[in-house]
Amino acid sequence: MILTKTTARDRRTTERWYPLRQHRVQHKAWVYTGRYAVLPPGRRSGKTELIGKRKVVMRALSAHIKSSPFFRPYVDPRFGIGAPTRDQARRIYWSDIKRLIPKKFLYKKPNETHMSIELMNGAEIHVFGMDRPERVEGTPWDHFMLDEYGNMHEETWPEHVRPALSDRQGSCDFVGVPEGRNHYYDLWRHAKAEQEDGNPDWAGFHWKSADILPAEEIEAAKRELDELTFKQEFEGSFINFTGQAYYNFQAETHCRKLEYDKKRPIAFCFDFNVEPGVAAVVQEQSLPNSLVGTGVIGEVYIPRNSNTVLVTRRLCNDWNDHEGQIFIYGDASGAARGSSKVKGSDWQLVKEVLRSHFGAERIFTRISSHNPPERARVNSVNSRLLSISGDVRMMVDPTRAPHVVKDLEGTVVVKGGSGEIDKKSNPKLSHLSDSLGYYIFKEFPVKKRYVSSGKTHW
Repeated sequence: MILTKTTARDRRTTERWYPLRQHRVQHKAWVYTGRYAVLPPGRRSGKTELIGKRKVVMRALSAHIKSSPFFRPYVDPRFGIGAPTRDQARRIYWSDIKRLIPKKFLYKKPNETHMSIELMNGAEIHVFGMDRPERVEGTPWDHFMLDEYGNMHEETWPEHVRPALSDRQGSCDFVGVPEGRNHYYDLWRHAKAEQEDGNPDWAGFHWKSADILPAEEIEAAKRELDELTFKQEFEGSFINFTGQAYYNFQAETHCRKLEYDKKRPIAFCFDFNVEPGVAAVVQEQSLPNSLVGTGVIGEVYIPRNSNTVLVTRRLCNDWNDHEGQIFIYGDASGAARGSSKVKGSDWQLVKEVLRSHFGAERIFTRISSHNPPERARVNSVNSRLLSISGDVRMMVDPTRAPHVVKDLEGTVVVKGGSGEIDKKSNPKLSHLSDSLGYYIFKEFPVKKRYVSSGKTHW
């Protein structure tokens, strides 16, 4: 279905239904009326707009029309939209869903607290955070849409959503970029197998970001992302991450003597731990390969009986002569728990020690409210180490940061997992690379907001 400016003007839809250009696979996904559809296209390729928003709204608006392919034989058809967290659901969906529905079709004002909408035809649309999947239980559903399904708990579908669809033989769409070969990958394989066997209840639809985004945006992504991350994020490929977590790190390429400018800003990167207690020190600079990038110019590594205060004091001692600004990055959970044997949250302790030593006016915090997904953090580091176009924008001084080198070389992923870091095989590894990952993801994230060429693309 192609919505034109004419349909927006004749008041059957709103201006939010801006015109979209036809795309063959997307059109098949739009007209598909089977029960279950799995869609793992590339990032920024229109899957959320088309399937997550427009198709759900269209289902609800036409649920009472017998000639509609989305007709439901109930006086109160219910439609749900789920994102990994409630904050994501509100940010990505709630405002747009309201704007897609003409006011004359509203039975009453949308419920902002519960993120629910009641329509004149009796249909309801609810927006959920699936960090608590039990929110969908106790009510029969006609259709559900799960966005970024790979980031949801494995039991979300079989234990919570699927049973809620049984009473009304409801349907479900699974949308999102692949996240390794986890439960989303298993569902994709199941959908394709059922589709090939002729089962009308299952279908899989896939297209690449390059089908939608301008060529210059794809080239920009290639300059910034490593090969495996690019394939996952922009080609929608289910990558089997195995072995070395930071697979792009090669000592002969990334270990170099680096410069340090005491007048320019540096960053202290924390991962709160006791054995070992660690921190990494970085400075953006012109690297030996003549590219501007991240230089790891120091570290703290206290093997045993460490705590946050000891690590921070070591940083103060080692960088006592620094004259520039100091930015702090790290584990967001440090705001909620105290350091071992020390009163106060980890971040409170870090800021207190640093401000006391260097002066409050020189200390700046860059701490997120929550930690990024582990795989996204690792992908960001790998892309900084080596982009698909061959750019190296991260190097380590092996003399000043020898344990960072060991960490990047030795940290591995869980065998048979979906790219999760193996924290058990060597408990002393992964902490320094984690600290770097918080910095890299914050300043150079893989999931940048690449813009489309306009509103003419799905």
